[in-house]
Amino acid sequence: MALTPISDHLPPALLEACVVLGASHDRLKELYQSRPLGKDCNGTPELSLLEPEVLHIVAPLLLSNSPAQCEAVSSQGRRRRPFNMKKKERPPSAAAASSCSVQGIPGEKRNNTSGDISVPKDIDLKALPHLCFPDGLQVTNELKEERFHFLVFTDVFGNRTHGVVMQYYRLIMEGTPIYQNGHGSFHSTRLYSAYGFCVISKYPYYSALKDCMSCLLVQLRTSRLSDMEERVKEFTARLALVPVPPPGPLHVMFSLPPLNIVLPAREDEDCPPVDLDLQISLLCFRPQQLLQVLSSLLQEQRVVLFSADWAQLTLVAESLLLFLKPMSWQHPYVPVLASGMLDFLMAPTAFLMGCHSSHYKDVAAETDDLILIHIDAGTVSRSQCDTVGLPEIPIAAADCFTQRCMSLQLHFQLFQCQRSSCSDINEQRAQKRAWQRSLNMDIQKIMLELMVNIFRDVSSHLNFEHRVFNSEEFLKTREPPEMLFYKMVLETHVFHFFLKDRLNRKMDSFARMELHTRSEMQKLKCMVVNPRRPTMQEIQARRTGCHPEAMLNKRLGMSLPNLGDHPQVTRQTLTKILIYDPILQSPLKCMRVFKLPELPASLSLLSIQRFYNELILQLGKAIFCVPPENSALLARFCYLRGLINTLCSRRLEALRDFQNLYKTDTSLFPTQLVAWLVDSLLLEERQLAERRPELKRLFLKVKTDNERVSIQPDDHVKKFELPRCCLAREAFVRCVQESGIVKDGPTIQRLFDALTDHVDEKQVDPTLFKDVYTFWKEAEAQDVDLPPEVVDRLDNNECVYKLSSCVKTSHGVGKIAMTQKRLFLLQEGRPGLWEITRFRDITEVKISSSPFLLLRVPSLCIRTACRAEGFEANLKTETGLWDLVIREMWAGRRMADQHKDPQYMAQALTNMLLMDAVAGCLHSQRSIGSASKLAYFDRIKHEVPMMVPEATSQTLKHKINPSQDLAEPQTVHVLLYTPGQLSCSDTEEGGNPKLWVALSGGRVVVFDAASWSMLQDCIQVGNAQLNCMLGVGQDQVWIGSQDSVIYIVDPRSMSCNKQLTEHRHEVTGFAVYNEQPYSCSAEGIILLWDASSLTVNRQLLLTCDRLSSIQIHNGMLWCCCGDSIVEVRRNGALQRRISMPDDLLTMPSCFNSFVLIMELGQLWTGCPDSGELCVWHTSDAKRPVKRIPLPGISGVNCMIRVKDQIWVGCQGDRVLGGPYGGQLRSLVLVVDPGSHAVQKELQAHSDTIHTLCSAEHRYVLSGSGRRDGKIAIWKVD
Repeated sequence: MALTPISDHLPPALLEACVVLGASHDRLKELYQSRPLGKDCNGTPELSLLEPEVLHIVAPLLLSNSPAQCEAVSSQGRRRRPFNMKKKERPPSAAAASSCSVQGIPGEKRNNTSGDISVPKDIDLKALPHLCFPDGLQVTNELKEERFHFLVFTDVFGNRTHGVVMQYYRLIMEGTPIYQNGHGSFHSTRLYSAYGFCVISKYPYYSALKDCMSCLLVQLRTSRLSDMEERVKEFTARLALVPVPPPGPLHVMFSLPPLNIVLPAREDEDCPPVDLDLQISLLCFRPQQLLQVLSSLLQEQRVVLFSADWAQLTLVAESLLLFLKPMSWQHPYVPVLASGMLDFLMAPTAFLMGCHSSHYKDVAAETDDLILIHIDAGTVSRSQCDTVGLPEIPIAAADCFTQRCMSLQLHFQLFQCQRSSCSDINEQRAQKRAWQRSLNMDIQKIMLELMVNIFRDVSSHLNFEHRVFNSEEFLKTREPPEMLFYKMVLETHVFHFFLKDRLNRKMDSFARMELHTRSEMQKLKCMVVNPRRPTMQEIQARRTGCHPEAMLNKRLGMSLPNLGDHPQVTRQTLTKILIYDPILQSPLKCMRVFKLPELPASLSLLSIQRFYNELILQLGKAIFCVPPENSALLARFCYLRGLINTLCSRRLEALRDFQNLYKTDTSLFPTQLVAWLVDSLLLEERQLAERRPELKRLFLKVKTDNERVSIQPDDHVKKFELPRCCLAREAFVRCVQESGIVKDGPTIQRLFDALTDHVDEKQVDPTLFKDVYTFWKEAEAQDVDLPPEVVDRLDNNECVYKLSSCVKTSHGVGKIAMTQKRLFLLQEGRPGLWEITRFRDITEVKISSSPFLLLRVPSLCIRTACRAEGFEANLKTETGLWDLVIREMWAGRRMADQHKDPQYMAQALTNMLLMDAVAGCLHSQRSIGSASKLAYFDRIKHEVPMMVPEATSQTLKHKINPSQDLAEPQTVHVLLYTPGQLSCSDTEEGGNPKLWVALSGGRVVVFDAASWSMLQDCIQVGNAQLNCMLGVGQDQVWIGSQDSVIYIVDPRSMSCNKQLTEHRHEVTGFAVYNEQPYSCSAEGIILLWDASSLTVNRQLLLTCDRLSSIQIHNGMLWCCCGDSIVEVRRNGALQRRISMPDDLLTMPSCFNSFVLIMELGQLWTGCPDSGELCVWHTSDAKRPVKRIPLPGISGVNCMIRVKDQIWVGCQGDRVLGGPYGGQLRSLVLVVDPGSHAVQKELQAHSDTIHTLCSAEHRYVLSGSGRRDGKIAIWKVD
């Protein structure tokens, strides 16, 4: 199969093409002869406008070592790839240019030895001359100053190409004899014509390319007109040698005399490089006007920029689009419109365009519904309208943005006034670049914070499993003045693509800032998902802070650390926070500048090869000097060297450089280029590569990737729609999850049973579903008007979830209110509240009868442990429902208290609200009976006693749910506790300790181990099951997978950007000795690693059926090898082997866990199919094994040693009801090594316990299978 061209797989070069434009020599001569230029009566030089034409196009070719191309390069002089348009596609001016150096410039004709080469596909040659001369090509008799402006071209797929244009005036004719009416005359008038030089690039390097053009200008000024073409070719060829830096902490510098020019790197793959002064928009507009501009872009209006300076149009437009990040503009984008292109402004779709300010009045008068942005005047208006008339950005976010902008220092002169002057221009430019980079970063942080403040709450209204965004639910949480703004934005394309990224759990700068700026209250809310109702704190804030100037919006407080728990934050407080807020005070990331060798003066093939050889040598020296722990910088150097080796046809060296990216930064790995390199290897190269293990593994991966069927990721976004047909059980579950009512599968199943009770066909009618949905949403939107004295009596996080009608009670007439903690009575005519009871204090709930006239009516009686007398309420027809929901809340509270699991109370609350909805929608006498099917906790309370054993109650501290954002619980495969030094933030402090949880399918969840709040809900590391985890140093978490890869997660960025691929089978275990990590795989391979360089120092091989784990004690390796425990020296020599007892050998069983207690000379082992522990005497092999039976246990899954105890995770063999839902009861056993006795039997899980983890010997954490999916936190005595 023929190979595709390598250019299809290389990243775009810095330079796509250089286009020279101007007027032809014949046209200039004709103009001069017909009307010599002079001055008008006012003494102003007269101007003539000519039609600009494409005179020449030059673009580089890739370096080739083939003899034929070497000869072609040599014969064509100093250009790497001559670039001419296809003859059949050229306009007349360009067709003539192919046989002439530059039209209008005297020069000899050249042969086109390269054949027809296409022009850049994104460039419209017919429009380019007009864009390069938007004012027209001017010919004058006085020399004019050079001018620069910038262009952006967009193809049909939204890909952008950028252009930097320089208009340069040259003396064309002087003293030419002119013959008029047969008489000769001589004019000494000078004639100057403008030439346009347009450098085209895929990257928006506006400042760098402008500097390059300025260096070219120095050469053009001193060269003859006939040499202009040659200077342009040399300039183009030199720029083509400059590699573009990959995303990350490495800039590239090169020299074009007299300047040193820097190419800044992109921050990440999805962001363009920032090579312009972002403060230009802040200097042109006040913050209020800039907010109006951003609001119009977010609402996808038809926006037109105006300026008398063509350069400012593109620079302002580019900065505005950068300010929208992570939003991405999806509509037509033409920042420069020539005078003949103004009809583009009649387009009916949204767009962002720019034109000269001289057209402002005409555009404003002749077009409707345009947002007119006058850059020079700093104004924002609407065509044919006095006001802009667009919804404004939410005022809290806008106020924060305004205060941030006021704190910026936008002028370099103020920064420089106290510093010494630089005598060297490059030193001065370097100082300016450093200041500009710091300012750009501050501006980007402010703009990103604005976007976070506006869209922070979006993620809480997403259903990730079904990719649904509940827009109606989101809108109901907005303040009334904000509603129209959000309604407009939610319908835009930019928001749709933003939703795609959120649903894909993209960890970009928006997600990182949103995560790192959560308030403590918001972190706590992540622990338990409660149905949404306004809390008492929010009600207080709404009342005391109704005026936006005096009160900071609650959602804004979430973006400012440590503000979430304060109900009132005044403007004065906000200003103080802005000064010291870490968002702006965080240090700049350290960047390294790599200077390229001097670009060759002669651009022969030999000179180019010499330049590349020198560049490879310098990159090698840089790689050698970078410390191994700086893997990010190391990856960038390896990537650049791999690209240069590819260009020089050093395929094996290139593959080795790219292979190193697995250990440094996998995000840079060029998959398609590596596949092309592997396919292009010659036979002798392939044979040589097969002898290199690292390249052999790379070949295997490329082959596997090629054979794998590519599956397009599902990136659609749905909005919830009510069903139109009857729903069977499966469809009902999906529809309820999409609606956002509840995610839990078993709860939805019970809801389906309740709605289809007494129905022959087990289907839910769409009308009934709509009634339930409407009831639920109306209840969420209900705002209970509580008196201030009542709000003050309740806790800040309490919400009123149910309120009765006015009823007669034993304590007067009033309304009964229910929160998640208590019942209280709002008495008629009396201020305050009378607390009926807290749910944990209830002792009895029953329905009794009370006399009413000659009848006895049902009433609800509640007895509590705090009062001798009971509380009785005549709730009339509501009695049965209130009895049902109070019993469920009471049972849920008891479960939550006994199991130390707040999720039980949240589940009971959800059950209560669903019962309320079912009873309200089923208008029949059986509605209470149907709703009772949702009383889950009250039912299991009557099935079996819920009392938790005393040992469990005393030892259990807390339970957390790592699957709380998922529809179904997931198995907890591995747990890892990392102390505070392993920080997930970029602060100087060590940060809180973390709990890393490996779930099914390569999913990792991270908790803050100080508050047990979730920090990161999904870090995806492959798709296979994860077997083991290890914290290495302060900046690495190693995760071993069944796919044979060790994934390395950076705890600061919460991203998996490194992989170790030396193992051939599934990675099963880790150990560490003297800060050196060991890893093992199932086939018996043990690798000793250098943690800093991620290289293998030693490899050991054990002969065994399956190596499942390793430990290191006293410098010796202890290995769990299926039917034996093996002690091995660190050099690989076998020390001893302890085999499984003979009676167990007859069973299909094996060792799966062991604990070694060296001071006692004991080795404890467990098997998954045996309900006993075996204790071996390591100091005396002749002593018989001690076997400790574990009653009621069918197998041992994991063991760890904590202090002087052995904790054992078991699988029970008894089936229980109640909280265990009819599943297996699993125990955590605490065993005393001295007496061999079981000290404690701890019950907390309803499925197999898969993993145990110690947290600094203070706590033990246990994780269970998917039927339970919880993590229990146990106190250690």
